[in-house]
Amino acid sequence: MSSIKKLAGQTMWYGVSSIAARFINYLLTPLLTYGLAKTSDYGKMGLIYAAIPILNVVFTYGFETAYFRFSSKEENKTIIYDTASLSLLFTTILFSVILWMNQSVLGNVTGLTGFPAIVQLSIIVVSLDALSTIPFAKLRQEERPLKFAFVKISGIVLNIFITWFFIVYCPQQMQQPKGSWVVLVFNPATNPIVYVVFANVVQSAVTLLLLSKEIAKIQFKFNARLWKQMMIYAMPLVIAGMGGMINETFDRLMLRWWLPGSETFREEQVGIYNACYKLSILITLFIQAFRMGAEPFFFKQAESENPQKVYARVMKFFVIIISVMFLVVVLYLPVWKHFIGPKYRAGLKIVPILLFANMFLGIYYNLSIWYKVTNKTMAGAWLTLAGAAITIIINYIFIPHFSFMACAWATFTCYGSMMVISYVWGQKEYRVPYSWKKLMAYMVIAVLLFFVHNSITTYITKTLFNYTFATALLIVFVVFVIRIERKEMQKLPFIGKWIA
Repeated sequence: MSSIKKLAGQTMWYGVSSIAARFINYLLTPLLTYGLAKTSDYGKMGLIYAAIPILNVVFTYGFETAYFRFSSKEENKTIIYDTASLSLLFTTILFSVILWMNQSVLGNVTGLTGFPAIVQLSIIVVSLDALSTIPFAKLRQEERPLKFAFVKISGIVLNIFITWFFIVYCPQQMQQPKGSWVVLVFNPATNPIVYVVFANVVQSAVTLLLLSKEIAKIQFKFNARLWKQMMIYAMPLVIAGMGGMINETFDRLMLRWWLPGSETFREEQVGIYNACYKLSILITLFIQAFRMGAEPFFFKQAESENPQKVYARVMKFFVIIISVMFLVVVLYLPVWKHFIGPKYRAGLKIVPILLFANMFLGIYYNLSIWYKVTNKTMAGAWLTLAGAAITIIINYIFIPHFSFMACAWATFTCYGSMMVISYVWGQKEYRVPYSWKKLMAYMVIAVLLFFVHNSITTYITKTLFNYTFATALLIVFVVFVIRIERKEMQKLPFIGKWIA
């Protein structure tokens, strides 16, 4: 249990920084959805930020996970940081030049050929982020979450300030009498998304600057033998990463490609879908924080006695937490909806679907340890390719008829399928004693409580009753879980003394 306590502590610190990192988009969501005059502009932002993660996978080619995998071996500890860093430095320069010379390709894919500045700034963001990958991995491997959090949050604060400055402050100043100094840095004719992406560039550059101490430790020592081993291990992860990004972000692009109607209408639908997707905030942020702490933790546990038992316990607490988070969002959706502007609330019906889809994704991340610790990373590639195929097929068939509802159900089906296949396959290759019946029961009960609440509040629409009823259902679920898991809960810090 002490190892789980350690994971919980690291997840908390990584969570602070990772939640803050992801929270940029979420914090900017109300600013942009209320502030942007055009829904289609928010759709444009969704399109470019759907392409950036896919490019990130190409630029980093699985070396972050490979770094964790091979740095645990004593013979690699003195050379792996230099080898991995130099590899990414060379390839980042190469990929950046190729992409810069072929900007029209990225512009055509995202539908932003008329906005070259957005495309160019996005290439810079991807390049700078790739260079910070291994220094961040080093901080995680050395279990330095405080430095990790400081660097992340510092860049984020700057990002938020610059975005606010250009999106809110400068337009207000332009309404003042002529002569306002903001004309030196702000052009009202420029698409506002240019300034949003520019803020991201500044954040990435400052992040590299704050990591200068780690970067300065890179020596020009390159071990070809180790590099080949890392590449062999990482290449299937690239395929897995590409498939994962198709599953996670590519639906915005497919929605624009395959939805009938004018270009403006399609971008508006992307904007609505992108805004409502952000309401899965609690679960996606927790999953991100968990992944940051869990990946190095899982690899270290693999060398200990009976790691499978630890993995099973981690999964149990993970499912309990995300089930509670699911209820917190869906039961109080009338509150959460104010997070986005009124123009975007037509898509609120997709939120419960996307929340449950992300629960499947989080469970899949837990399950994926079986192919990582057994060096069968090609299995991860096949799993995500299967998910990508499901995503593409469902979206291609149903987007023309059901718009963003098709995207939501495609995400749900994709992650659900990946979870089930990974569990069945993994139990044959690397058996972990997951309490799957109990975990399924918790998730099903959470869904049933949502349906009960939704059914009753359809007829009783008084706000006070709705919130009171929601709170009662949430308390019932939490108390029920505590009663079932009393022995396990008593072993946890801070919580155990309250339920002893």
